[in-house]
Amino acid sequence: MTKKQRAEIVMTELEKLYPEIEIPLDHTDVFTLLVAVALSAQTTDKKVNEITPHLFAIADTPEKMSKLEVPEIKELIKQIGLSNQKAKNLKKMSEILVQKYNGKVPASFEELEELPGVGHKTASVVMSQGFGHPAFPVDTHIHRLMKQWKLSDGKNVIQTEQDAKKLFPKEKWNKLHIQIILYGREYSPARGSQEKDFLTPMLFHS
Repeated sequence: MTKKQRAEIVMTELEKLYPEIEIPLDHTDVFTLLVAVALSAQTTDKKVNEITPHLFAIADTPEKMSKLEVPEIKELIKQIGLSNQKAKNLKKMSEILVQKYNGKVPASFEELEELPGVGHKTASVVMSQGFGHPAFPVDTHIHRLMKQWKLSDGKNVIQTEQDAKKLFPKEKWNKLHIQIILYGREYSPARGSQEKDFLTPMLFHS
């Protein structure tokens, strides 16, 4: 079976499992999505969704966030990892959005990746889920499963993203990357039993 054939099976089966998807991080607009994604680094989406309602009740715009002091932001997000650095990043990012972009989140990879605390993966999530621009953000689930399914050599997330974009149709990227994440969480967790994982044996059935 070729990589392309395995990729087709992956798309078909995931569409059966998750015909309708919801973005895992709770948000109300592009700014709150950007904040939530930036906070999710080395932290679960579940934990981010627990703390953002209170954070956004106080600061759901760049203007409001920029007016908070770093210790105030840290206090609001202290339950998640790297809260000190993330608080500094949110403060500076919001100030830049206000000063340079009139309080709007820029809709380009280059401009997003220049913001404090925003790497390529975060920018990709915002571009795909916030602006509908085709992108394939690679998280740990996608990186692991692409290697497990032998759709990528798994050397690094950059290579995994490139391989995914070659194998899957561009119009499928925005939905498919979420479907793979959902499958990883439900059927093939990184830790613990993977007995529910039916896709891997299906892809390599002789």
